[in-house]
Amino acid sequence: MPDLLSPRVAVYLDFDNIVMSWYDRVHGKNSYSRDRQKIATDAADPEIAERLAAATIDVGAIIDYATSFGTLVLTRAYADWSAPVNAEYRSQLVARAVDLVQLFPAAAYAKNGADIRLAVDAVEDMFRLPDLTHVVIVAGDSDYVPLAQRCRRLGRFVVGVGVAGSTAKSLAAACDQFDSYDALPGVAAPPSGKKDAAPQRASASRRARKAAVDPTESLLERALRLESDKEGVEWQHASAVKSLIKRLDPSFSEKALGHKSFSEFVKAHPGVAEVDESGNIVLIRLAADRR
Repeated sequence: MPDLLSPRVAVYLDFDNIVMSWYDRVHGKNSYSRDRQKIATDAADPEIAERLAAATIDVGAIIDYATSFGTLVLTRAYADWSAPVNAEYRSQLVARAVDLVQLFPAAAYAKNGADIRLAVDAVEDMFRLPDLTHVVIVAGDSDYVPLAQRCRRLGRFVVGVGVAGSTAKSLAAACDQFDSYDALPGVAAPPSGKKDAAPQRASASRRARKAAVDPTESLLERALRLESDKEGVEWQHASAVKSLIKRLDPSFSEKALGHKSFSEFVKAHPGVAEVDESGNIVLIRLAADRR
């Protein structure tokens, strides 16, 4: 039986599903269907390129969220990676150690082919890896309901992630926990109109520059947000946050950064986090202007 004290996580992404759903979320219902031909034939067209850029998926936010449940044992993304709309993500996914499963384009049944391949792999992995404790399914299709139910019957904790407005209620009900991609830490809300798009892009640019200046601050903030969302409380055990940071970035070391302890590292970033050492357990939370 899986050991819940040492959680081990497998992640399965129906990448086409998420890309199309988020495109519709940003640009309006059925937008991807209307633009599908243009996207397939000329994704470099300025208008199409701009629409695709506005609906870019934050792969890091999904992987970080999955990591908050435990050690990632495997992560697989299913799509036709020769398609330009998906090829843009290949280097980003590979950098996060995601296995890219190639699904060759076929006839009208191609979509179900992705569903079946993902489901078969997931069930096989559960028998092949008996210590697997969590299964994260990133999709919104009701076709994944039997998979979620089977995973739960086999004793796994099932987490679903889907785009708001495009996720079947039956899939959310079949999972132990379901969260909207829109609500994941780090994911910017879709623009309400063209007028708001520029400020949003500017804000994203400022965040990117800030992360480039001090990536450890960004790492600390991401870990605190993920842990806070998972536990539902502001103050977090410093040890739990450090463990999550190590899962997000295995190369992290406070000593390599010149700090004697993790608490000292946190104190060195007062703009990001607050520390409470009044009790036997060191607690930390996001700084007031970050909450």
